[in-house]
Amino acid sequence: MHEAGVLIINLNTMKEQFEATLTGTDGSVDGLVNPLNLKNYSQAYEFKSFDDTLHLVIATDNKGRWHRIDGTEPYLSGWVDELAEQVTVTK
Repeated sequence: MHEAGVLIINLNTMKEQFEATLTGTDGSVDGLVNPLNLKNYSQAYEFKSFDDTLHLVIATDNKGRWHRIDGTEPYLSGWVDELAEQVTVTK
């Protein structure tokens, strides 16, 4: 898959996928999180909602801070922290 000039390769051998829930404006959004191997990022994860309404890719910068690097619009900025927290707990 090639999005926004970034080559995305899903390597499920890195870590297992897991289910996650993000808080939307109208309620919870449930989906699956998969680890990604992205050039220039030490950690990256992709969230895809079960109903295909939300797609979010987050990754850490060289200082370990999480950022949204791709996904559907509009999005809530709190989703980055919410997903990063679930990734950290699941590790």
